[in-house]
Amino acid sequence: MPTWLKDAVFYEIYPQSFYDTNGDGIGDCNGIIEKLDYIQDLGCNALWINPCFDSPFKDAGYDVRDYKKVAPRYGTNQDLCRLFEEAHRKGIHVLLDLVPGHTSEEHAWFLESQKAEHNAYSNRYIWTSHCFQPVKGYPYIGGECERNGTYMLNFFKCQPALNYGFLTCEEDWQLPTDHPDCLATREAMKDVMRFWLDRGCDGFRVDMAVSLVKNDDENKSGTCAIWRNVREMLDREYPQAALISEWGDPQKALKAGFHMDFYLNGGDDGYTSLMRDYSPVEYPPQKEDRSFFRKNGGGDINRFLEKYVPNYTSTKQDGYYCLITCNHDTVRPRYNLDERELKIAYAFLFTMPGVPFLYYGDEIGMRYLRLSTKEGGYYRTGSRTPMQWTSGKNAGFSTSAADALYLPVDPAADAPNVASQETDANSLLNTVKALLSLRHAQEDLQADAEFEVIYAEHDALPFVYRRGKILIALNPSTETVSAPVDAAGRNEIFAIGRGKAANGKITLEPQSFLVLK
Repeated sequence: MPTWLKDAVFYEIYPQSFYDTNGDGIGDCNGIIEKLDYIQDLGCNALWINPCFDSPFKDAGYDVRDYKKVAPRYGTNQDLCRLFEEAHRKGIHVLLDLVPGHTSEEHAWFLESQKAEHNAYSNRYIWTSHCFQPVKGYPYIGGECERNGTYMLNFFKCQPALNYGFLTCEEDWQLPTDHPDCLATREAMKDVMRFWLDRGCDGFRVDMAVSLVKNDDENKSGTCAIWRNVREMLDREYPQAALISEWGDPQKALKAGFHMDFYLNGGDDGYTSLMRDYSPVEYPPQKEDRSFFRKNGGGDINRFLEKYVPNYTSTKQDGYYCLITCNHDTVRPRYNLDERELKIAYAFLFTMPGVPFLYYGDEIGMRYLRLSTKEGGYYRTGSRTPMQWTSGKNAGFSTSAADALYLPVDPAADAPNVASQETDANSLLNTVKALLSLRHAQEDLQADAEFEVIYAEHDALPFVYRRGKILIALNPSTETVSAPVDAAGRNEIFAIGRGKAANGKITLEPQSFLVLK
C-alpha cells in the first residue's frame, strides 16, 4: 500500500473546465499548474485528472486516440510532466485517468486491426469471423471496416473493445484469456502505465475497471486476475504508485489488487440515499427527495450503513473504500442541497474511513446546470461546467469570448465563486478548508483509523460514530435531537452549529455536527 494514501485527500479535475491560460475557452495543463497553490491551501494533497490524452473527444476524452500523447487542447507532454514536477514540489500527488477497456476508433491499434490482412494488431480488438455475424449479447458495429467481421463495443459507438479474452469461449472467434494476443493487450496497457509513471505520474484511476474480460463469471475472476498481475508489476517496479478502480464493489476490486475503490452513484450501494435520493434529473420528479442530508428529507442513515458496513468490514485490511462528493458522471450535490446541508454532508464525507474525493467546484457549491449534451455528456454535461473563480468575465475561467467556452458558466447573479467565499469566514469554501485541516491534524480521522457505529436508530437522529478515539455526532434535521451516548471526559475540537455532551447523552441543535476527543 502506498504510504502517502493514509493522509490523502483527492481533488478531481475535469481539465477542460478548470482554468484556461491561453484564451481558447478550454482549460489546460498550465491552468492546473497555476492553481496548485489554491488546491494546496484548500487542503487537498492529491489530484485525479480526468483523461487528458489525445482524443477525437466523442466521449470527452474517454475515447483515447493516443495513450502517450497529451491532447493538444491541454498542451504538450512537457506541460503535463511540468505539472507532475510542480505538484510534487508542493507535496501533491497526481493520478491520471486510465481507460483500459477500449480506445477510440481512431487509435492506431484499431486502424491496423480493421485491415483485411492479418497483422500484429488483428486480435487487439474483438472481431467476429464474418461481416454478418453478430457479437451475441454485446453491442457491436459492422459494415464500416475493410475487415470481414463485426467488432465489439465496450460502451459508445466510438469505443471498440480491447481484447483481453473470454473466460468461457463459445464461438470460434473468441480467444481465451491466456492467448498470446490477449496477454499482449494486457502488456500494452502496462507499457502505457510505465510510460507515465516514469515521467512522474503517481498512479491511475481506472475507468470501467470491471469491463476487461468478456463472459466473465460472477466473481469477475478473469478480470481480477489481470489486475492482480498489474498490481504485482506496480509492487515490484513502482511501490508508491496508487491504483483506484471505477468498480463500486470493494469485495472484488480491492481483492483484485486495487488500493482503493470508490462509491458510484446509483445501484444498490446506499450512497445515493445520502445526497441524491430523487428521480433522475432528465425526467420530471417522480418521488419526494428523501436524501439523508436534506434537512426536511426524513432520510435514514441505515439505508447507507446497511450496505457500507459489511463492505467496509470485509475489505478494510485490503484497501480503502472511498467516498466522493461528486464526480464528472454524477449530478452535483448543490442540485438539491443548500449550503448548510452541504456543510453537514461534507463533514460526514471528510471524517469517514478511506480516502475522500472532492470534485472541483463542490467546495464552493457550484450548481448543476441543465444543458444540452457535449462530447457524450448527456445529463452529466451539467456537472462539467467551468470552475467559477471570480464574479468577473466568464467567472474568471477564461479570457475568451463567452461563446467560445467549452461549456457556459453559471449565469445567475448569485453564482458561487472562489474569490467571494475566500473572504467570508462562514462560507462553504472555508468550512471545507477547516474540515480538511482537521482531518490532516487528527490521525484518527485519516484513511485507516478504526470506524464504529455508536448510535444509528432507524428513522431517528442523531447519527453517532467513532474514528479511533474520536467521537462524531451529526444532525442534518431541523429539530434538536439527543442520543444516549456517554462522552464523559471528551472535549469539543470541531463543530458546525451547536451540540453538547452532558449527563450521559449527546444533544445536537438543528443542522449540527460535533467532533469530540
